[in-house]
Amino acid sequence: MRPLGNTLITGGASGLGAAVAQAVRAEGGRPLVLDRARPAEDFDFARADLVDREATEAAVNRLAETAGGLDAVINAAGIDACGPLDDVPADEWERVVRVNLLGTAAVARAALPHLRRSRGIIVDCASTLGLRAVGDATAYCASKFGVVGFTRALAAEQAGRVGVTLLVPGGMDTAFFDGRSEQYRPGPDAKLNDPADVAQAVLFALRQPPGCEVRELVVCTSNETSWP
Repeated sequence: MRPLGNTLITGGASGLGAAVAQAVRAEGGRPLVLDRARPAEDFDFARADLVDREATEAAVNRLAETAGGLDAVINAAGIDACGPLDDVPADEWERVVRVNLLGTAAVARAALPHLRRSRGIIVDCASTLGLRAVGDATAYCASKFGVVGFTRALAAEQAGRVGVTLLVPGGMDTAFFDGRSEQYRPGPDAKLNDPADVAQAVLFALRQPPGCEVRELVVCTSNETSWP
């Protein structure tokens, strides 16, 4: 079983990222959080907005140098902008793609030299909406479909050098839906996964020994409406 080691987590101050950071620490690993906001717990932390590629790459390298290397990277940061394409302001629409897709690529690019040295692993967080499209979610679907393609290609490219796992979660009980209009929020009877349970699925992927990889992992409630 692979030890957890130094695990960099984007979006590690809240939601799934925070749940993964807590789970990594509980299992003896060292969480390294990259986020716009400082985490509530005293994790190693670097502040960066994933829209800013240069700042993101510098933050990844700073965390790696502080910890003495990287054993894993979890790309958990993600945002959304709901509404019909011509109603969502272009800047907001494009920010979703920059954070979710281009930010994921920027973190992976910066982390790869560190991960090759440790034969480490990257886990990219897509979504069930990266496999099934719905209306009023063009930015989110475009970004998460992109994460699916990017991660599958990266797995092929890095085979034998860096492990790559595609995580496809369904809806989770986090602050992700806060601030939306009622029509874009889960209904009162919605079944959402506890992010702590999804974090345990992430740890399962991280624990696989070198040469054995969980390439793709779908984690959702049994009543998930966007899967299959």
